[in-house]
Amino acid sequence: MAHEHHHHHTDVDWGALAPLLESQAELLAPMYRQIAGRLGERGARPGLIVDAGSGPGAVSCVLAQAFPDARVVAVDGSEPLLERARVRAARLGLADRFSTLTGELPGVLDKLEYPADLIWASRSLHHLGDQRAALAAFADRLAPGGVLALLEGGLPSRSLPRDIGIGRPGLEARLDAVETERFTAMRAELPGVVAETEDWAALMTSVGLRAPMTRTFLFDLPAPLSDEARACVVAEFQRRRDKLADALDATDRATLDRLLDPDDKASLHHRPDVFVLEAHTMHTAVRA
Repeated sequence: MAHEHHHHHTDVDWGALAPLLESQAELLAPMYRQIAGRLGERGARPGLIVDAGSGPGAVSCVLAQAFPDARVVAVDGSEPLLERARVRAARLGLADRFSTLTGELPGVLDKLEYPADLIWASRSLHHLGDQRAALAAFADRLAPGGVLALLEGGLPSRSLPRDIGIGRPGLEARLDAVETERFTAMRAELPGVVAETEDWAALMTSVGLRAPMTRTFLFDLPAPLSDEARACVVAEFQRRRDKLADALDATDRATLDRLLDPDDKASLHHRPDVFVLEAHTMHTAVRA
């Protein structure tokens, strides 16, 4: 699914993507709660949690619920997304310890009043040209003993069998290949881009953090899906059809159109074999 890391354009209309980002984060909420529990085991006892690149705040609110004594600051460059975050926090009864900060990472973190005990950055770092410099800025905003947690990497998501009975087998793998190329092009166009080997543990160590750890979390929703989960899959395939169609051959475009046609019995709307299988990798390290 999209999860922000697939939006490979600097001119993305994040406000328009908000409903998709929210519905996907809500679907993945059990995994995010598991991650929050692991952060607690990692030693995170936060007074201040910063969600760096929070989007509409769904994960920010999961963290606020998991750490009921913490204050949470959702940080993002999109004010429309942060408005949705504030509405969500109020609806969940979290408003008294939830705030937002609008601005571009990493510089906006200088506006924080206090060092953070936990900085959570879910697929936001790779939108910054100089990732090592951004990591150093994150580390500088941590309190002693504070934890930096990056969600980067994992495996491409899958929602269909390799052979779905229409078109050529392997459609999702070809979509992933196109998105990988788009991601590479996106990174190449970022201001001040610096090529880095994506060894996140080594990069975190290089900016003075210690005890790096990596853990991958599996999210598995087997078929048959709930209506909500199925709607998320449909929305994600529609996003990919809209963004990637020009790089696909006619056969794959036709297959996507059939998958998205609610009147087609072979579509995502009706298929009994649609599932959600994802792997998300978290990298953590601690400020001495």
